[in-house]
Amino acid sequence: MEECKNPITCACSFSGIRPAMVDLPYPPVQVREQNPAYANLLSIDYCGSVSELSAITQYINNENRLAPENCPLARTLLGIAMAEMMHLQHLGELICLLGGPVDYTARMRNGNQRMWTPEYLTLPEHTEKMLLADIDAEKAAIHQYEMHRKLIQDDCVDAMIRRIILDEEYHIMLLRQLLAECGGGRPRQNMPR
Repeated sequence: MEECKNPITCACSFSGIRPAMVDLPYPPVQVREQNPAYANLLSIDYCGSVSELSAITQYINNENRLAPENCPLARTLLGIAMAEMMHLQHLGELICLLGGPVDYTARMRNGNQRMWTPEYLTLPEHTEKMLLADIDAEKAAIHQYEMHRKLIQDDCVDAMIRRIILDEEYHIMLLRQLLAECGGGRPRQNMPR
């Protein structure tokens, strides 16, 4: 494919993009019984500061900003965002089955509630910093999912969380690869004294 000489007149083609996910099926979306406390925990994963909604929005924003200059990178970020959309959809179904509302409000264990806000996003200007922020967000999501797994005693919900974590780990691998390709993953050379 020929390189575009003028990014203002060239468009990045997103035709054929597929979700960036592990090649394993998701378990059925089901729960053992309704449990609003579990629904509240999942609401944090759904739309809290560390959440699928935050991830989708951050990836789409980065993809939009990078597309004119780096179409391959933008395409990969869109694929990751698409996988995060699938996670959001599965979590929303689980929340409903558990008896909770899906209204973009994260419900904390202490009773506090907070509606999703773009203030949760990290949107640096430089590509390397974008990728590092995305890696940090994926790591935080995995950590939060692991904490919630310890609190949710429902094997059906646990199976879905474990499957989502596999995708998040895959995303970290992809992002590290992208970071290395753009120069941010190179080991530092010893500086002359």
